[in-house]
Amino acid sequence: MITAIVLIKTSVDRIPEIAESIASLESVSEVFSVTGTYDLIAMVRVRRHEDLAEMIPGRISKIPGVEATDTHVAFRTYSQHDLEAAFAIGLDS
Repeated sequence: MITAIVLIKTSVDRIPEIAESIASLESVSEVFSVTGTYDLIAMVRVRRHEDLAEMIPGRISKIPGVEATDTHVAFRTYSQHDLEAAFAIGLDS
């Protein structure tokens, strides 16, 4: 699975509606409303790199009110959930 972190600039008067539109897309797992240079951050998970081209410029960028995107592709994923699962292997509850 390929994970992309998409930083999104939007029309500030429509942030909630744009976030909901992005969150409803099939490959988007989360959308965060944030402070700073960008208005939203979306987590996109796809099977192939080609799917990123379809999803980000082909779908996210075409949502009315999306002004710009900046995409970062993850090399690896580290999470507290993964660490807890690894340490729990072989333990009886």
